[in-house]
Amino acid sequence: MKLFPNLQGTNRTLAQTVSVVILMGGLAWASVPFYDWFCRVTGFGGATNVAETGSDVILDETIKVRFDASLARDMPWTFKPEVREMEIRIGETGLAFYEAHNPLDVPIAGQAAYNVTPYEAGAFFDKIECFCFTEQVLMPGETVMMPVSFFVDPAIVDDREGQYVHTITLSYTFYEIDLPEEEIQASLAPQALTPASQDAIQNN
Repeated sequence: MKLFPNLQGTNRTLAQTVSVVILMGGLAWASVPFYDWFCRVTGFGGATNVAETGSDVILDETIKVRFDASLARDMPWTFKPEVREMEIRIGETGLAFYEAHNPLDVPIAGQAAYNVTPYEAGAFFDKIECFCFTEQVLMPGETVMMPVSFFVDPAIVDDREGQYVHTITLSYTFYEIDLPEEEIQASLAPQALTPASQDAIQNN
């Protein structure tokens, strides 16, 4: 006689649920590039568009764009926007800068993941140029200003949900990635001799 006829089925369902959660968590942690690609393709999580040129139409209406910066755990850089907010006309090309600094005495490579909120604004936020399109390598002690040029598609004013968006937040998170091979080779190469060292060698 079975005292708990549904126990086995319940345990199986629980195990399957836990497995799915662990799998998704592992993908989110280990596959940042894959997740970023997924967001760009599907629009999930406020992914943005890429445009080759600016908008042909510029409206008299304005919209606020806020800038946010964060770092993944163990990423040693400092990273911040030059300005926290700007107001531009819808369709106008905006230009913003983010500052990154490598405080260590070794080169560090990074890749930025990004999104915009509210999520429905992602379909109308177009980037023309962005540091997030490529990996970034900062030399020891190096500080760089990284640009992003963008515009908000005028079609947002006719969208059922987008027309109510008056502020868009553009967020970046930098993750540390493996150094490119050429950077590894450069870091292993012997340091160039100073003039004083060259004179010492010649005198010997």
